[in-house]
Amino acid sequence: MPPRVRAIPRTAWLLGLTSFFADISSELVYPLIPIFLTATLGAPVAAVGLVEGVAEATAYATRPLAGRWSDAAGARKPFVVAGYALAALGKLILAAAPAWGFALAGRAVDRFGKGIRTPARDAMLADVAAPETRGRIFGFHRAFDTLGAVLGPLLALAFLASVGQEHLRWAIALALIPAAISVIVVARVPEVPAPARSPADGPRPGLRSLPPAYWLFLGVTGLFMLGNSSDAFLILRAKDLGLTTTAVVLAYVVYNAVYALLSYPAGALSDRIPRPAVIVGGYLVFAAVYLGFALAGTGAAAWLLFPLYGAYIAATEGIGKAFIADLAPPDARSTALGLFQGVTGGLVLAASLLAGVLWDAFGPKATFSFSAAAALLAALLAAALLAGGRLRPASL
Repeated sequence: MPPRVRAIPRTAWLLGLTSFFADISSELVYPLIPIFLTATLGAPVAAVGLVEGVAEATAYATRPLAGRWSDAAGARKPFVVAGYALAALGKLILAAAPAWGFALAGRAVDRFGKGIRTPARDAMLADVAAPETRGRIFGFHRAFDTLGAVLGPLLALAFLASVGQEHLRWAIALALIPAAISVIVVARVPEVPAPARSPADGPRPGLRSLPPAYWLFLGVTGLFMLGNSSDAFLILRAKDLGLTTTAVVLAYVVYNAVYALLSYPAGALSDRIPRPAVIVGGYLVFAAVYLGFALAGTGAAAWLLFPLYGAYIAATEGIGKAFIADLAPPDARSTALGLFQGVTGGLVLAASLLAGVLWDAFGPKATFSFSAAAALLAALLAAALLAGGRLRPASL
């Protein structure tokens, strides 16, 4: 094992393992939900959109509040443990659901758990990382998380191939095993003490303590996110280009595998050069991928574009969180991360609605061309701000 990997803190290892098992559980269930709702519970197709819309809205709306609560309480671990436990409970409710209304409740509980744990968990990672190693630690965590996202859909495919979709309830129940393991592992994570404060310091800082660079980065990311619609549109486009369902799933697995492989090296690179520079590179790769999907004429292009998409997200996801942690004061990190994740997550929903409207009105080329243009504009704006010294932590 390379020395730099051996130097990863124990907390990061445990949080990585927690995310690995939690993502196996979540990604095993996720592709089965539409079939489970319609075929097993007899729900109308409109209910699928309602269930997933409520679930994702719950996760995004919860994060800013949860981040603030974590900073106000001066604690991380209770929010993280409770979040993973609620996710496991939500899957239990889903597996036992006698009707789709209960399934809606289960998904909402699951995503509520994700919403309350994510800002505190990311702040905990930032708290145990020195600024010069923060990128690789976030990349290390994303690699573990994404490995779980690779295995989950493969397990779902294997289950369907072996027993058929009439036993979907048992597949969802099977997801409880890795969900329970994630709770057991996260319970062993040591609490990271909050930064010490005296009564003279007054209340913990909130949004007003965040520097201008934070708000500029949030604005740049918001511009980018206007074109960053749900990955479901990539899957639809691959199908539109002629790939079979099995081939699309495998291409998506390749994307996740590349993401997992490149997350740690990309994070380590961001420890050596300015993190926004790596993120700009990721935006440019995204623009190339979406332009490629706009211009592609056959499904063969997807086998190149999906791996490149994995490279884009490796260069932005964990590194963006590391950069937010660089910018925020230590006792406002969870607040900063929660707001950032809530705003950008909400914009994914808006971008997805816009992408659907563009697809229906003008076709898939318009959808993907718009996304490529938004990414290119965000990359140019971020590069200009970086060159002007406006996207730098105050300590630099």
